Amino acid sequence: MFSHIMVGTNDFDRAKAFYDSVLGTLGVKPGMVNVAATGHKRAFWMHPGGMFSISEPINNEPATASNGSTIGFACDSLEQVKAFHDAAVAAGGTSIEDAPGPRVGAMGTLNLGYVRDLDGHKLCMLHRAG
Repeated sequence: MFSHIMVGTNDFDRAKAFYDSVLGTLGVKPGMVNVAATGHKRAFWMHPGGMFSISEPINNEPATASNGSTIGFACDSLEQVKAFHDAAVAAGGTSIEDAPGPRVGAMGTLNLGYVRDLDGHKLCMLHRAG
């Protein structure tokens, strides 16, 4: 359904290091840096499940996080959920909501973790346990 997700950042180098670290827990290679025709830096992380990217806003306004939005990353296990979460916190992200772990509800058991990245974007790590 989706081809890619791109979020804005106010500190490109710091955001790239953050996402290199956390997406590395999913087996993703470091982001490829591209400079747009406008001179703004972007980075792209490729994965069989899609592409994630960061960009300096091309309108030269500050990047902001969207209130109520969440970007979900598929994980293969509860251990991978925890590794992503811990890498995010170690790289300067903020742990939010409950500690990473199983949540039982109408969709069965989901292993979930939540963090905010350095620019305030809400990230979810999700593994469908059953």
